[in-house]
Amino acid sequence: MSDGSVGDGTAGNGSVGNGSMGNGSVGNGSVGNGSVPAAGPRLLLVRHGQTEANITRALDSRPPGHPLNALGREQAERVADRLASEPITVVYASVAPRAQQTAAPIAARHGLPVHVIDDVQEIFCGDYEGRADHQARKRFDEVYRRWVAGELELRMPGGESAAEVRGRVLPVLNGLWQRHADRPNGMIVVVSHGAAIQLSARAMIGDYRIPRYVPNTGLVLLAPTEGLVSTAPTQGGAPSEWRLERWDTAQDAGVPDPRGDVTGGAHEPPDPAE
Repeated sequence: MSDGSVGDGTAGNGSVGNGSMGNGSVGNGSVGNGSVPAAGPRLLLVRHGQTEANITRALDSRPPGHPLNALGREQAERVADRLASEPITVVYASVAPRAQQTAAPIAARHGLPVHVIDDVQEIFCGDYEGRADHQARKRFDEVYRRWVAGELELRMPGGESAAEVRGRVLPVLNGLWQRHADRPNGMIVVVSHGAAIQLSARAMIGDYRIPRYVPNTGLVLLAPTEGLVSTAPTQGGAPSEWRLERWDTAQDAGVPDPRGDVTGGAHEPPDPAE
């Protein structure tokens, strides 16, 4: 996993776990490395599909935000097809409509409802909210890079810090896992947002400093490590360690050009005028 995975929107050769997810399938040996035993249900984090804000590269973080556009709805159907054979037992989505619209076809393939939950929405961009200009994305990118370097308490001007995002997202994910721990062979789906997924997933796998791009409808699959489930009250019975089984590349999700998608983790390209 090199740090070049953010700049060009790729993550290695597209294989994590047994690499099988690169062929369009996921989890029980099809998405990720299902042949390796997990200590309970797997957690599948899914970024929402494309919106008009993604096209204009606008910083759209405050709910409700933009809904899916036509391509985003197509992407939602494709990721639902991709997950149709997975052992999904429950589907959650953030309060943003674009996440719920992405979750709906995934849930429908399994005859499940979509449960809307708080605190897994996108990082709040503060003073940059709604802006689509190069300078705003550049400033966002600069803060993001400093988070990657370990300055997690650094705050977006008028917005959140990486530590605050992790502080609200991680307890929710741990709580969901604990709620469904009685389905050890199942898969919990949470449809969320690029920066929220990247910051929380990297904290869960203990790899804070190597970023990866999270494309629209990209999948990040995590499994609790065998034999390392905490029973400490402070952990709420949630896993103490997680194994990364899959992290989609831009190519896996069919995103041709991630540049400037800074909330997904892709860098803002230089302005030729500068």
